[in-house]
Amino acid sequence: MRSEVAEVGDVADEVAEVAEVAEVTQVTGITQVAGRPTPLVGYVLKMYPRFSETFVVSEILAREAAGEDIAIFSLRPPVDPRFHPELARITAPVVYIDRPTKTSVLWMQLRSAALDDPDLGAAIARCLPELLAAEVDDAVQAVILARAVLDAGVTHLHAHFASLATTVARLASMLTGVPYSFTAHAKDLFHESVDAAALADKLRDAHHVVTVSDYNDVHLREAYPDETGALHRLYNGLELRRFPYREARPRGGRLRVVAVGRLVEKKGFDLLIDAAALLHLRGIDLDVRIAGGGELADALAERITALALDGVVTLLGPRAQSEVVGILDDADVFVAPCIVGSDGNADGLPTTILEAMAMGVPVVSTDVTGIPEVVRDGETGILCRAGDVTDLVDAIARIADGSVDTVPLARAARHLVEQQFDSVNQAARLRELVRGGAGVAGSGSDAGAGADAGAGIDSPGASPSTSELTGAVA
Repeated sequence: MRSEVAEVGDVADEVAEVAEVAEVTQVTGITQVAGRPTPLVGYVLKMYPRFSETFVVSEILAREAAGEDIAIFSLRPPVDPRFHPELARITAPVVYIDRPTKTSVLWMQLRSAALDDPDLGAAIARCLPELLAAEVDDAVQAVILARAVLDAGVTHLHAHFASLATTVARLASMLTGVPYSFTAHAKDLFHESVDAAALADKLRDAHHVVTVSDYNDVHLREAYPDETGALHRLYNGLELRRFPYREARPRGGRLRVVAVGRLVEKKGFDLLIDAAALLHLRGIDLDVRIAGGGELADALAERITALALDGVVTLLGPRAQSEVVGILDDADVFVAPCIVGSDGNADGLPTTILEAMAMGVPVVSTDVTGIPEVVRDGETGILCRAGDVTDLVDAIARIADGSVDTVPLARAARHLVEQQFDSVNQAARLRELVRGGAGVAGSGSDAGAGADAGAGIDSPGASPSTSELTGAVA
């Protein structure tokens, strides 16, 4: 607990007083939820909107298009003035959960919650050990979220990332009886800061858990064999109509290389710059464009200058997803040189790879986590060893000299994306899981290691491929 908050003993006394005022009773059910005519799924997100989390926007859009009612609860206000145009299409209301910093305001929130809803006050007392074990911000926001959930009649909570958002969603679930689920990605599983015991609690208590790759699925089942009975592998989806396929155009002049992502260690863009320097020395004419912003922007710019690559490698800065479509449409090859960072952080399965594949841009990437599940070497793209600049150089050079026929790679890649990464099918599967497909948390489910693999998303009514890819795909 932070020093500005009362000592644990004082906190316990205060919460006990809150519970006494509320006339303690066990929470046996939530009338607002039971009486709601249609389900309402509450998305719990650390920050909404977040420029880099386009997959969340696509998921919510797909669920709304399928007729689901959604509400969004953000634990932090947005800090980036840039927004994707697709946000304007989301109709879900957004509630920003307060984050009191003063002790007096904190207890005012707790007292108000207890007085307005005696059952919630009782739940605060019953869940006191869990609340005291949590960070102060998390515990207080969980109480505020719980009250908002009850007021709105939310029937299910879903969080993205097994970190802050799921911590708060789990506590709010305990306080309200509203079940929760979450999607586990990568940093929330592999970063050195991950609390294994806390993650085990989240896995065990969830109605169901989604993770975005078979690699993650295997990792979680091996690390938490007793807590993964309700785990499902479900790939993130794309709105395919926004990423139209086009056949590779005849290349003339410079090889146009594109990379997209945050400028952070795990993206491996320093390796792409090094590879560009070696290719340039070989006499290969390149135009390398890296779209994205981040903490390494200055370091990468300095690297470009030091290697005399000004005019060869360009940092484009952050770009909206609509702009990325135009950048991809002009590319001869997309490169995602992902690595595992020094802190254990790694990409799960970058959405930008899927976007490039959907548009028919040949992809070069690395064997990090779930990437080989989509970039299948020689079939849907070219796969390199992570951190190996020589591999990157050779892969790009093969595309430059025409020794790789990129047309069948691109067609197969689009077909794979249509079959396994359509957000329409993703939304249908998520809806099934909420409706009971996952069973009771911890009781087991139909998921085994890779159980949702094979044909992709095993939901009824999943749409077939929109094309056999014998020509352009609209």
